[in-house]
Amino acid sequence: MPPRVQNQKGFAVHGFRHTFRSTFRPMTAAAPLAAACLALAGCGGDPAADAPSSPAASSASPASAASAGRAAALTVHDAWVKTADKGMSAAFGTLVNTTGAAITVTSAATPASPEVELHEVAGSGGEMKMRPVKGGFTVPAGGRLELKPGGYHIMLMDLAKPIRPGDRVPFTLTLAGGGTVEFTALGKSFQGGNENYEPGAGH
Repeated sequence: MPPRVQNQKGFAVHGFRHTFRSTFRPMTAAAPLAAACLALAGCGGDPAADAPSSPAASSASPASAASAGRAAALTVHDAWVKTADKGMSAAFGTLVNTTGAAITVTSAATPASPEVELHEVAGSGGEMKMRPVKGGFTVPAGGRLELKPGGYHIMLMDLAKPIRPGDRVPFTLTLAGGGTVEFTALGKSFQGGNENYEPGAGH
């Protein structure tokens, strides 16, 4: 009968073969676990980097895309603004609608004047008078609306500074639904368009 020996853990076992097995088996049991940990570490990576980008981060919002579409659908051709040293002036041009639906301009703004109105000229008591347009300028589907002296125009009520021939004056139109259209009008000398103003009309 082989002599009894004492292993390092204090358990009595018979012979070297049994001692070797008792110390080797825990190592072989841990090997698959270690391999699994290595595999997980190798396949991990940064979750934020691997995650697909959200639609909001990769494309414009529907609201901003719709606003840009409305702006592109309306253009302003041959824009010009009447020169003046002070007081009132007016801007003209042709609004062109390339869509299949009517587009309404509800307001206008320019750094050249703190107060801007959409106007028309109409007869009143045998006299031609300017007055604000009720509901704004409506450009028909696939059509155009001409802004001209004696008709529809953008009225600058009180100039912030003189407008000289050749000046480039920026304007922004606001459309029904929230879109905007920007254009630049060229300063031009013009002697007509001196109709009387009918304040408060249409308000």
